[in-house]
Amino acid sequence: MGSALSLNTVTVKEKWGLAECIEGCARHAIEGISPWRDVLHAMGVAAAARQIRDAGLTVTGLCRGGMFPAPDAAGRAAAIEDNLRAIEEAHTLNAACLVMVCGGLPPGSKDLPGARAMMREGLEAILPTARAAGVTLALEPLHPMTCADRSVLSTTAQALDLCDALGEGVGVALDCYHIWWDPEVAAQIARAGRRIAAFHACDWLVPTTDLVLDRGMPGDGVIDIVGLRAMVEAAGYQGFTEVELLSRRWWAEEPDHVLATMKASHRC
Repeated sequence: MGSALSLNTVTVKEKWGLAECIEGCARHAIEGISPWRDVLHAMGVAAAARQIRDAGLTVTGLCRGGMFPAPDAAGRAAAIEDNLRAIEEAHTLNAACLVMVCGGLPPGSKDLPGARAMMREGLEAILPTARAAGVTLALEPLHPMTCADRSVLSTTAQALDLCDALGEGVGVALDCYHIWWDPEVAAQIARAGRRIAAFHACDWLVPTTDLVLDRGMPGDGVIDIVGLRAMVEAAGYQGFTEVELLSRRWWAEEPDHVLATMKASHRC
């Protein structure tokens, strides 16, 4: 597949905390790591930054910021405050980006345009802080199946329209699982160019038994991950391939086996 490999910590979330993930990456000669904030907070940001640095790992992203839409002003303000903390954490880790899962409809709402407006307002509120910290906000479009509860940002085109509107300091995180189906994917990857801040790899299984928690190891499903990787490289992205598996099947495996399988699939 090419490129250096990175472990997104959610891939082994049931059995390893962040310290074990760092040690596992070093043991398996995996050069990158992308922590989720829950394991980061459990370990402590300063301790995590120190151990990651000592292990010689690159932080390919911090997961996640976003979740801006809320039913009231207090909820929206709380989301902005949490995102400002996430920016500080990403800066401390020297993360390549803060991955933004922008949020779905507020509970009880059917106002999709309103939720998208809240998303943009939230991004506008935190962008000056991100720019000052040198942290790229990587907008991650999610598959439309998640529009109601996780992300009203559904396509790469939507994400790039926001990048165009917001300007410097905003890019995209492209996850194969979420973008592979899009008939415009090739054109939009080319349009993204050097605004691609992260590339996430996992596969779509047939049949898929759970639309959130049944992602496949790269190579086990129907996505042309090698082809997508070639597209992002042609657009100018030379960064890591980050494996992010939300999968009950892989969570049940021993993490060392998961990392070894990741490496083997990455070489294919």
